[in-house]
Amino acid sequence: MAINNFLLFSLTFQLLLLLRGSSESSRITGDVSRTPKKFLELAKSQDLFDWMVRIRRKIHENPKLGFEEYETSKLIRSELDLMGVKYRYPVAITGVVGYIGTGEPPFVALRADMDALPMQEDVEWAHKSKVPGKMHACGHDGHVAMLLGAAKMLQEHRQDLQGTVVLIFQPAEEVFAGAKKMIEEGALKHVEAIFGIHLTNRVPFGKTASLAGSLLAGSGFFEAVVTGKGGHAAIPQHTIDPVIAASSVVLSLQHLVSRETDPLDSKVVTVSMVHGGNAFNVIPDSITLGGTLRAFTGFSQLQQRVKEVITKQATVHRCNAPVNLTPHGKEQVPPLVNDMDLYKQFKNMVGDLLGEESFVEASPVMGGEDFSYFAEAIPGHFSFLGMQDETKSYASTHSSLYRVNEDALPYGAAMHASMAVQYLQGH
Repeated sequence: MAINNFLLFSLTFQLLLLLRGSSESSRITGDVSRTPKKFLELAKSQDLFDWMVRIRRKIHENPKLGFEEYETSKLIRSELDLMGVKYRYPVAITGVVGYIGTGEPPFVALRADMDALPMQEDVEWAHKSKVPGKMHACGHDGHVAMLLGAAKMLQEHRQDLQGTVVLIFQPAEEVFAGAKKMIEEGALKHVEAIFGIHLTNRVPFGKTASLAGSLLAGSGFFEAVVTGKGGHAAIPQHTIDPVIAASSVVLSLQHLVSRETDPLDSKVVTVSMVHGGNAFNVIPDSITLGGTLRAFTGFSQLQQRVKEVITKQATVHRCNAPVNLTPHGKEQVPPLVNDMDLYKQFKNMVGDLLGEESFVEASPVMGGEDFSYFAEAIPGHFSFLGMQDETKSYASTHSSLYRVNEDALPYGAAMHASMAVQYLQGH
């Protein structure tokens, strides 16, 4: 009888342990599975929203160019310290890489760029840029604020993470150099996938846009100095006129798209800079011209043809024209290609977070983004978060009138956090 009672007690105790473990497991799993709605609620809370707005405005007032973002980086590190988030610094001079979670696989990365543009802000408001000739005109201040917002939520729920979230605060996106340098310095160590979000005025507020496959074009630059022999404009026969040679170069470059490119394959060659001469009656010794080229396929071939056209057209007119394909250190970037599986996961997450109607199928864009280096190294996904409001007008990026719709910040923070958690849960 005693033995039977003991067996009954033992079985009952084991059953209770199993039920408790099942309940605990259900709590964690349930908590993770409803993360999209939960994170959006948290991100929209007044305290967190106001905090993200303050962060964004501090960065906006003090814009820094590529690899000069020391103050921005200091602010990021200060906030991570307050959260208790561990990080590596410096990475790529001013970059910061943070870590939240178990410290064990799987590893998923979230990226925000943090550099500004060399342009004067023309928006008159209380938090206008305090640095003459520098401005956040591409939303990077908002990107940092959204990723910090996601970090705050993820850190508060770190016990629910089934792996490690890597926070990448990247310098120098505008000069196409930061991502490549961060990869070289180990920012993607152990990382299996990476996600990035960019604010845009081309998508309505509350919606997000993405595309599987090629989303952004490969982008590069060129600069050439066409050198001849200057002289009096009234006796051109005694000169070797670089103006005529440069004019021929500009016209001939247009044929690379109109005559040598499949009409169904988008490419762009634009000459956007021509400098030379300072008198009406003097033929200058040289003309400097430069521009950009964009392509989804055949980028290296297009670069080679640009170089050939410039040098050979100059030769026809008895001039020399060395070509620099990385002027002022501006690196080329490959096309940005979204991974199909990550695209599907992201689309499902947006449906859970905002509803299926809030996802917009994007069209390929000829703009460039050095997130493409990340997505080339490992599976990556890049998306656009809408901030256009029918009652207000938001200028496009790289405009002196550019503004961020701060109401979009909670959506970006929630998307970052939700995507990271759901990726970890699935892997």
